[in-house]
Amino acid sequence: MSKLNNILRKRINKKNIKRLKNKDFSLIASNCNGTFISHDLNLQFRSPFINLWIKPNDFIKYLQNIDYYMKCELKFTSEKGINYPIGLLDDIKIYFQHYKSENEAKEKWIERTKRINLDNLFILFTDRDGCTYQNLLEFDKLPYKNKVVFTHKPYKQIKSAFYIKGFENEDSVGMCFEYLNKFTGKKIYDAFDYIKWFNGELSKQ
Repeated sequence: MSKLNNILRKRINKKNIKRLKNKDFSLIASNCNGTFISHDLNLQFRSPFINLWIKPNDFIKYLQNIDYYMKCELKFTSEKGINYPIGLLDDIKIYFQHYKSENEAKEKWIERTKRINLDNLFILFTDRDGCTYQNLLEFDKLPYKNKVVFTHKPYKQIKSAFYIKGFENEDSVGMCFEYLNKFTGKKIYDAFDYIKWFNGELSKQ
């Protein structure tokens, strides 16, 4: 199944790359969804939120004062039971789960932060990692034109919410970058037409 899905995925990616018109945007995501989407589209990483995850409260805090946190020096801390780098931007924790060392995490964070295009930002959030309804409300109020949060159930009152079906009996959406349990090459996040979103053809405010 995996081999066939990988072959089919390449075809899907090829079509999506051809559809994509807006190519110099920065995708800031709360987990690896942004990494996988950028990789699928063969885009340069123009955001430091790559191969990492961040808790909802801290993600929202970063977005509420992005200019400040972009200038903060990245330091490191530790937590019991976690053997990968944990970064600190002032009072915000960033979990560099797929980095081998603090030096690698810091180098890539600085390099990719410099690439952020504040004039062409897209924000991708999910209701994982302890996300509360209050977090969804706070995210919905953020002053970004292009923002979306994947949720495990519909929230008509949350304008930026996009309901991902199949997780209604869970506390949150699953790993949306994983393949569907079908021989289609499609991933869970394909339910959302992110190509139209990036091209400005789909409004999520």
